[in-house]
Amino acid sequence: MTKKSIYLIQNDPEVPPGNITDTFGNYGVSFQTLHPYKDAPLPRPTDIAALIVLGGSMSANDDLRHPFLTPLKDLIRTVALTGIPYLGICLGGQLLAAALGAPVVQQRWEELGMCEVALTHEGGADPLFADAGSPFITFQWHHDSFDLPDGARLLATSAACPNQAFRVGSAAWGLQFHPEVNEAIIRDWCAWDAETAGRTEGLVADFGKQQATYAATAHKLVLNFLQQTDTPQTISRT
Repeated sequence: MTKKSIYLIQNDPEVPPGNITDTFGNYGVSFQTLHPYKDAPLPRPTDIAALIVLGGSMSANDDLRHPFLTPLKDLIRTVALTGIPYLGICLGGQLLAAALGAPVVQQRWEELGMCEVALTHEGGADPLFADAGSPFITFQWHHDSFDLPDGARLLATSAACPNQAFRVGSAAWGLQFHPEVNEAIIRDWCAWDAETAGRTEGLVADFGKQQATYAATAHKLVLNFLQQTDTPQTISRT
């Protein structure tokens, strides 16, 4: 029998897994990172212990410009409907929504930089957000946003973007915010256009002021997600 693996899907060369892989390494968690934009084949659902899909500069609706998105959404749908643990971050959350038939709307509810997110009543009881507290500090970088798929539970919200996190079924989560960034990633993203390039030092300074609190929450979320997988139970949330 083939051993199942945790897979990370990187959709964009400039949107890496950042501190997620740092956490995995610190806890000795094995994983594979795939790059479908380089035509890397996607895994079979039967080989997946858990799936994390990262963000990207493209839209979840950009299948014509980025054809790998179509089979990726097919895989995400299968994973979500069969109960394989799934975590979608920003674009990854939008792809989960789109794969399950919900609209992803461009240029709506935009957020850039540090942002406070609050859990809903259901979010406060959800295992992904165990011990996260509410509200908590996140990092945002999105122009598009998702509607909720049928049957989804809204878990988190913000003043500017009401749909921040949702769960479908037992173990498929979509996030609008980013728990993986570090200063180097933020600087790379700021360079994408002239407007954000001019805000680089301000965005980096804001991140630096709240980095410790942000990192602690992000660390909890990653460990909470790992608790939903077949990862050894020695992993602690703290």
